[in-house]
Amino acid sequence: MREIEAEKITQVVRELVIKANKILPDDLVECISCSKIFETNDTAKSILSDLERNIDAAKELDIPVCQDTGMAVIFAKIGQEVHITKGSFEKAVNEGVRQGYTDGLLRKSVVSDPLKNRVNTNDNTPAIIHTSIIDGDKIEITAAPKGFGSENMSRLKMFTPSAKREDIIDFVVDCVRAAGSNPCPPVVIGVGIGGDFEYSAILAKKALCRNVSKRNSDKFYADMEKELLEKINSLDIGPQGFGGKTTALCVNIETYPTHIAGLPVAVNVGCHVTRHASKTI
Repeated sequence: MREIEAEKITQVVRELVIKANKILPDDLVECISCSKIFETNDTAKSILSDLERNIDAAKELDIPVCQDTGMAVIFAKIGQEVHITKGSFEKAVNEGVRQGYTDGLLRKSVVSDPLKNRVNTNDNTPAIIHTSIIDGDKIEITAAPKGFGSENMSRLKMFTPSAKREDIIDFVVDCVRAAGSNPCPPVVIGVGIGGDFEYSAILAKKALCRNVSKRNSDKFYADMEKELLEKINSLDIGPQGFGGKTTALCVNIETYPTHIAGLPVAVNVGCHVTRHASKTI
């Protein structure tokens, strides 16, 4: 049994929320740059160049890529041979978020009550925490800050088992069409298919953390990802909604077994700064 002090978890979460908000994953940055090659709309090309300059400036000036530094979403894979000492895991994570958003001078956007009393917690806690138990003696942590300009455009639908591949494709494309310029395109689209009501949404959020250059390992779903990207980019929404071929940078699909009577499908929309950073303890 390996012992890991709660303070170590706090330190890692603090580091990850700051890093994720200031430095985009290399694969996403490269995808934005490559999209200019295929873009024929001059305005779209110019906007994509502006996005590149913004990414570079954030890194150079050590400031967030986007002013909406999001709600902290934490995915943690905890090895079953790990014993967390000197504190609880959840408290350690939230302390890391508190320190990261305070010390990193990140905008704090969480309110203490969703309806009755929308008062800012002033430290961006509590985080959204998803944990899973895995083999081994390590903890793998991913911080994925999520801004709500894109989160608000996300949707979930409980299809019946009679739904076809084309029905799901139409649903995802309609979701992006309805979103228009609101999620600050070009977007990254995470699609979760299967599980139950809430797990399909978690799958869609996980899909946003996958490398944008990697397709689903199942050819059936990899082909769906490709077709969805083509259909979405034919909508002519374009970067920031000014038209063009680059409405989406990537579509990632994640799946899970489901009940014989259902077919849940969730679409989680990520903006052009679909942020995430990971570290293993």
